[in-house]
Amino acid sequence: MTSRFVHLLALGLIGGVVQGATAAEGPSAPNYEIKDYAIPSPLTSSPGSPERGRAVILERELGNCLACHAIPLDAEFPGSVGPPLAGVGARLTPAQLRLRVVDSKVLNPASAMPAYFRSSGLNRVQAEYVGKTILTAQQVEDVVAFLATLK
Repeated sequence: MTSRFVHLLALGLIGGVVQGATAAEGPSAPNYEIKDYAIPSPLTSSPGSPERGRAVILERELGNCLACHAIPLDAEFPGSVGPPLAGVGARLTPAQLRLRVVDSKVLNPASAMPAYFRSSGLNRVQAEYVGKTILTAQQVEDVVAFLATLK
């Protein structure tokens, strides 16, 4: 990736990548709108549950957030690859958190974080997971609700 592309991406000048993009790539693909470096609308009509979000974050077979992030929870073996999540709810809005959980590569194409709510345009996906997202829309909302409590 050229430094000019990275610079234009950072400025939000690449058409539709961050400003006003809609992520819908097929009949069963997740649908959401990206605006101002965030996904302003919840993915579900049911509000997220911080308690369920905490469970998703701690579940190594689901969110596996502890593999990369230190999180202010009583949990074993927090990761140090990703940024620590203490205070993330004070730094980012729920809409900004939602985009990072849905697909952090929109903001940083070199991100090692998985796109938890993208079902197409992925590489090396096992056959049983093709066309599926890692988390459901409700699980994304639950994780966002939990992260928003980390003030």
